[in-house]
Amino acid sequence: MAKRLELRFNNEAGRNVTIGLDDPIEPADSATISAVMDEIINHNVFTSSQGSLVEKRGARIVERNVEEIELD
Repeated sequence: MAKRLELRFNNEAGRNVTIGLDDPIEPADSATISAVMDEIINHNVFTSSQGSLVEKRGARIVERNVEEIELD
């Protein structure tokens, strides 16, 4: 079971941009995540092909289950 924290932003063009972090610390602290996202925007840490990140859209933890299938 793999987990990933996704930080979701809008860029200058109004497009969605997602930054993913593997193996997040749990339980997730929403205040800390929000503060980090504000810092990313304020310091222009990341840009996208259509401009800087300008607005927070949200954050989520995505869990993926993988079940291997044995072939004959």
